[in-house]
Amino acid sequence: MTAMTELKEMNHGQDPGNVGVYPSPPEVEEKEEKNLEVSIEEEEPSSPKCAAVRVCFHSCSKPMSTKYHPLSENPGKLERLRYAFMCPPHGNLAMYIQFFVLCAVTWVVLIALTKDQALPGGNIFSLVILFTAAVAGGYIFSLCRLPPLLGMLLVGGMLSNIPVIKTVGQGLDLQWSGALRKIALTVILIRAGLGLDPVALRKLSFSVLRLAFAPCLVECLTVGVASHFLMGLPWVWAFLLGFVLAAVSPAVVVPSLLSLSDRGYGLDKGIPTLVIAAASVDDVLAITGFGVVLGIAFTQGDVALTIVKGPLEALLGVAFGCVVGVFLWYFPSKNGPSRMFYRSLLLFSAGMMATFGSDVVHLPGAGPLGCLTLAFVAAFRWRKERKDGQPDTIAEVVGIMWMLFQPLLFGLIGAAVNFDNIKDLNSLGLGIAVLAIGLFVRIIVSFCVVFGSGLTIKEQIFVALAWFPKATVQAAIGGLALDAAIKLGNAEMIEWGTSVLTTAVLSIIITAPIGALAIAISGPLLLNRIDPKTGQLVSKDNENPEEASMLNKESTEPTEETQ
Repeated sequence: MTAMTELKEMNHGQDPGNVGVYPSPPEVEEKEEKNLEVSIEEEEPSSPKCAAVRVCFHSCSKPMSTKYHPLSENPGKLERLRYAFMCPPHGNLAMYIQFFVLCAVTWVVLIALTKDQALPGGNIFSLVILFTAAVAGGYIFSLCRLPPLLGMLLVGGMLSNIPVIKTVGQGLDLQWSGALRKIALTVILIRAGLGLDPVALRKLSFSVLRLAFAPCLVECLTVGVASHFLMGLPWVWAFLLGFVLAAVSPAVVVPSLLSLSDRGYGLDKGIPTLVIAAASVDDVLAITGFGVVLGIAFTQGDVALTIVKGPLEALLGVAFGCVVGVFLWYFPSKNGPSRMFYRSLLLFSAGMMATFGSDVVHLPGAGPLGCLTLAFVAAFRWRKERKDGQPDTIAEVVGIMWMLFQPLLFGLIGAAVNFDNIKDLNSLGLGIAVLAIGLFVRIIVSFCVVFGSGLTIKEQIFVALAWFPKATVQAAIGGLALDAAIKLGNAEMIEWGTSVLTTAVLSIIITAPIGALAIAISGPLLLNRIDPKTGQLVSKDNENPEEASMLNKESTEPTEETQ
């Protein structure tokens, strides 16, 4: 038996009746040193120098060991801080160490594989720095009880615009950046589809359509008129800008709603399902309208075909999602090995095929909707197979994937915001005015269209606040008109395209952080909460238990839609 084994047995071989009762520190130290010296003498009589080194190391490390200095029952802040830095590393410190070691090891491997790409100035080096910084920024904001995505967006913008470090953001390859954003968007859409409530969706189906169409079209019309008279854009370019700004961002809305949903907010009325489902349709409508107006502005292709392509994209996306979702009901088979692993792999692969394949066939609006639909249809059957109390393994796997891709998504969106595109202060002010007018009208319309959906005034206010963040679509299509104008070499069109891109950049800077913050703050204040453990509605600060009891009774009564 070695000296360390004897030492371990001596520490843990206490009387069972005295478990958790520690002797006083002087007694512990005297007993430990005596046993350690005896065991060393018995085991290694021929190596006194080695034994002396071990005894010295043991004595020196004892003051920093959690083993000899356990945390008290009611520790103060100073004691917690001291304990956090004791050895061996534990808690958050251990998590940080393993995270940075993992990043360093990954970077070394990438250097060996890609050479210059993983060195400073290369694309992979920039991605590693962006990912690490975005994780750190998100964690800092979470300590301040703010949405982590705000920190990730801010870090991405800093890496792309601060002169000293802007080379990191500028070193990102556009194709890599776009591909990673699509992968991250695929993960969050799959997660959203798995979390959709079929009962609430059926009950709110008409409300979903109203929320998807009315605010988008009204904001587009408002922005078109305002930009024509304030910014001097031609009518076609004014409505082009309108469709760019009219799209809500699923990359901001979906994670924020899922965060509230995980804590039980809004589940009694299906509000997360309502907003998430409407977001995909809203994006299809905005992208379709943008394509139509862009074709008119540059007379590219058949306008009639472009108009028909919008509804076709939506139908194809839903059809693809339904077919693949039903396929996932039966494959992998029930008797197959590692069923959950292959089920997760098939789900993610099908979502990737929808997202990237839709671009290949020039139907970009079908991809996100198909990805959301296939996860929803597949989960419809998987819920019935899962027994009560059994964990949702697929949701846990997707949640881990989202933890990895969330910093990349928001970091890359922030990095896409380039202040160098904002050159004219006059156009900057006018762009902010147009954006403010459009957002004001959008909030009013969003509040009004959910009348008759069974929502209270507070819940309608929340839906209106949750329905205006912009980021993903604006980053994707904001510069397309300018690119087309540059190819034509038309100076006047280049000026108009620059105005469109500038306003799109402003919409990301202003609405993404404010929208995420508004959802995070207003959700707990305006929405009812269901306790995830008991499934019962919780009253606000337990001030009105009678109201909570009445709401619980109403939520358990079957409705026409659920019967």
